[in-house]
Amino acid sequence: MQIRPGTGHFVSSLATDGRDRPVSRRGFLAVGAGSALAAAWASPLVLASMERRSLSFVHTHTGEKLRVEYFSEGIYRLEALASINYLLRDFRTGDVHAIDPELLDVLNELAMRAAVDAPYEVISAYRSPATNAMLRSKSDGVAEHSQHMLGKAIDIRLAGVATEQLAAMARALARGGVGYYAESNFVHVDTGPVRVW
Repeated sequence: MQIRPGTGHFVSSLATDGRDRPVSRRGFLAVGAGSALAAAWASPLVLASMERRSLSFVHTHTGEKLRVEYFSEGIYRLEALASINYLLRDFRTGDVHAIDPELLDVLNELAMRAAVDAPYEVISAYRSPATNAMLRSKSDGVAEHSQHMLGKAIDIRLAGVATEQLAAMARALARGGVGYYAESNFVHVDTGPVRVW
């Protein structure tokens, strides 16, 4: 690449404005800066497409266990999601409901921040309307329009992490609701509006 003498224009087959006119040095630098900026913006997308996300669960009521990679090569894995949906079903009625992938991403991020490879101990995930109504009749702590009924909430512990610490990490994410139940020793996490209790 050269600068045409006396003109300040670059001479190159690549340095034209699309109509075979030379691009000025300023124009060339602007295009270069734009390309660099686009590449910088694309980098997280490229990294995300290479990222692998996995989770491990043990259900405290059924004893069922699952370790699964649910996201890879830039997509959520349908078979893995189906396995998660089944494990996190309403264990009282057997009803299965789709679990919000964003909730899984929150759990994945929490596990990474906690730097542990232990399974999540699941107390409750999806709840059918019948189960929610039954629990609500026994406790004031159950919401009438619970996020559990939408597949957007889970009650958990994480082995090796104090539930108080787990709640604090979840609150720091600010990606939904977080409830800390000290007496029952579990943390509620959901992908509804950001709120804490």
